[in-house]
Amino acid sequence: MATTTTHRHSGTAEATAGGLTAFAAVLLFIAGVLDLFRGIMAIANDDVFVNTPNYVFKFDLTSWGWIQLVLGVIAMCVSAGLFTRATWARVVGVGIAGLAIIANFLSIPYYPVWSLTLIAMYAFVIWGLCVVRRER
Repeated sequence: MATTTTHRHSGTAEATAGGLTAFAAVLLFIAGVLDLFRGIMAIANDDVFVNTPNYVFKFDLTSWGWIQLVLGVIAMCVSAGLFTRATWARVVGVGIAGLAIIANFLSIPYYPVWSLTLIAMYAFVIWGLCVVRRER
């Protein structure tokens, strides 16, 4: 005989889920703004970044600035979707945060403290978006 179970979420669980999604949205927006500013810095003036001649990954900082700028703008747009609790925004938010972690890892030698800070912020965004169950 088959039995069916229904899961009922308490008001506390739903409030926690909404709080984590809002936390991830705010953190994604802040990290996106920081990536946007970093991209503008790299495009406008390459002299603010440290030159590392013996680094394995060598990039043109102007093109790298455009990559950071685009990732920052996309992150800010996705955070707007997260405030509406859209499922697509959660999926895209995890993807953008993962790409931004990779991008910031590759730029550690040029701006180490800022890169590590953004890696931590994007990791918290991924955690905040993945720990919440999907809404019905």
